[in-house]
Amino acid sequence: MASRLRTGIDVLDRKLGGGLPAGSVVALAAEPASQAELFLYELTATRGTLWLSLNRTASAVSDSIENTPARTGDPTVRYVSGEAPLDNAGKLVSALPQSSNLIIDPLDVLEKQEPHSRFRSFMNDLQNHCFNTNSLAVLHCLEGRSVPPARDTTEHFADVVFRLQTSTASDEVENRLAVPKFRGGRAPADVIKLDLVEEVAIDTSRDIA
Repeated sequence: MASRLRTGIDVLDRKLGGGLPAGSVVALAAEPASQAELFLYELTATRGTLWLSLNRTASAVSDSIENTPARTGDPTVRYVSGEAPLDNAGKLVSALPQSSNLIIDPLDVLEKQEPHSRFRSFMNDLQNHCFNTNSLAVLHCLEGRSVPPARDTTEHFADVVFRLQTSTASDEVENRLAVPKFRGGRAPADVIKLDLVEEVAIDTSRDIA
């Protein structure tokens, strides 16, 4: 069995048999208004991390990480701007060190680049580099009002798909995590109910009919 890399989220690592296989590309699909960023913050505590920000400036991301009460590391944050974000991101990915984390937040900016064949090439290079360096890439995929057509390509390339659903029921916000795809292992059959407040933890409350 391939070596496992911890996500930094204890309940999830237990469900996944110790973590994610080294070399995996993970698509984290969640609504923009969710607390999905807590997953990314806690991942930075596990090993050296390169965070590529496609929307917010590097200082804004760093400030958010520094001010969150969750357990975090000290990631290298780079703002990917310019008219050729795929090329700029590709250069940074190619320099990813051995056994590292890579976070791309959000992936949507790259998914929208034309022609689509260039995005496929980027994903191929990303997957190969993660495999060769035993690293872990987490792609933050926004499930908002407009999902890029290339999302199908992203989820096809991804070794693991996390789908976080956030809903408001009665007087509370509910967060449920499903893992519909898991190459190289067995995906959890059940949906995990999470408490996303200051850190990622399992929600032990019972649903009231």
